[in-house]
Amino acid sequence: MIAMFLGLIRPLATSKTLTYVAGLALLVGAYSLLPIWLEYSVFHDVNDTPSQFHGVLSLVLGLLLVFRTNTAYSRWWEARILWGSLVNACRNLGLKLTSIDGLSPESATRAMDLIVAFPVALRCHLRSDCDDETRDRLQSLVGKPNHIPQAIAAELYAMVWDAKRSGRIDGDELRVLDSELLRLMDICGGCERILKTRIVKSYRIFARQCVGIFLGSLPWALVHDFKIWTLPFTIITAYFMLGLETVAEHVETPFGYDEDDLDLESLCGTIDATVRETFDRHALAT
Repeated sequence: MIAMFLGLIRPLATSKTLTYVAGLALLVGAYSLLPIWLEYSVFHDVNDTPSQFHGVLSLVLGLLLVFRTNTAYSRWWEARILWGSLVNACRNLGLKLTSIDGLSPESATRAMDLIVAFPVALRCHLRSDCDDETRDRLQSLVGKPNHIPQAIAAELYAMVWDAKRSGRIDGDELRVLDSELLRLMDICGGCERILKTRIVKSYRIFARQCVGIFLGSLPWALVHDFKIWTLPFTIITAYFMLGLETVAEHVETPFGYDEDDLDLESLCGTIDATVRETFDRHALAT
């Protein structure tokens, strides 16, 4: 029982998002002290807010938050599916290149470097941020284009077409490789769509306004029946209401550095390790 309780409380100290939400909930709780004070003072007749109004508002807010949360999570999940597809595409491309054996050792090494660089370049592209070491490594491969993931895909295409023109691979093998190369830019385009097409701003503002009105009227609707217990009930309700809105705000943009965002570094590391293993195994076999 104690372990379960600690499991519920510990995230408040370790999660930046939940700590932020808890702070906002405490502020709403402090606001609820006003109607509580009025209820216990000579001005207790001032508050005559009908509870029915708050009941109707809670129904509307519930519908808004359900839509808001589902829409935000669907964006996060689609982003995860795209990056899972990128892991598979890079692995399959490495397997097909080494199985066809239509590249020279030097070309194979460059192909490996380009494949493992693509997810790193896409990560930097989506975040509009890149450390100096990573930027230098990417520029050493493709120079300084405006769209580095596209430039890497173009280099891979050029290598494959060069192998076709020189007769090292045939038309069937070209089509096999093209199917994986095509997926790279399809995944990049899907991620860019998620990044640049957020939920309509007016809807986000509308949902926040509804949450604000709900929490602003909540303690006034509770205080007649719950008296001093209005304080904890308001804090708990505010915590979950604000938490849903805050988490939705975070997960609808899943490519950043927040704790709820995708772990792109880990996914890039997975691709790097498995693709290099494929090429290293092929080099040892030959």
